[in-house]
Amino acid sequence: MQELWNYMVDNQAQIWTYTLEHIQLVGLAVVIAIAIGVPLGIYLTTNDYLAETVLQMANVMITIPSIALFGIMIPILSLIDQGIGFVPAVIALILYSQLPIIRNTYVAIKNVDPHIRDAAKGIGMNTMQKLRKVEIPNALPVIMAGVRQAVIMNIGIGAIAAFIGAGGLGVLINQGISRSNTTMVLAGAIAISILAIAVDLLLGLFQKKMTPKGLE
Repeated sequence: MQELWNYMVDNQAQIWTYTLEHIQLVGLAVVIAIAIGVPLGIYLTTNDYLAETVLQMANVMITIPSIALFGIMIPILSLIDQGIGFVPAVIALILYSQLPIIRNTYVAIKNVDPHIRDAAKGIGMNTMQKLRKVEIPNALPVIMAGVRQAVIMNIGIGAIAAFIGAGGLGVLINQGISRSNTTMVLAGAIAISILAIAVDLLLGLFQKKMTPKGLE
């Protein structure tokens, strides 16, 4: 234990650098995933047949082992000289994020109290106004729960992205395995766990702050 502590203290600058790389990788992927998944989840509430198809596809995607997905993308993205590194890692994390974000958005909008919708319609709101002022605010806690799930999942999957040269805290685990250095592996694993817990707490506070008073 003392050896692990000494390693983390002696290499704190390097660990911090890898942490920032990890945050950048996961953060960019989740922002793009939200930009895709939330509008898609909202749209799917108008088409149940398409919703079932899309959610099934997202379910299949999340069952593909991450290392296999990286392996599939290497020859494809090599056509544009991006077979390894940051780009395939971001694409993979975007794909893995889609299920919790789309599903939670779809379910949250679908389950908004119909009486609230009727009240909004009764005061003259059009479809977009109902969505923006009534449905999304009421659905926000469930949507945020999906985003939190996607972020925490991607922090873990992001560690595997180090095996294709994407950087991040997974580098410590990768190098530790290749050198048979248990201390490095543990340092990487602990750093990833701390990052996941810290981000989850921050997102939980943000979710609480964004939740309408009447839904708390």
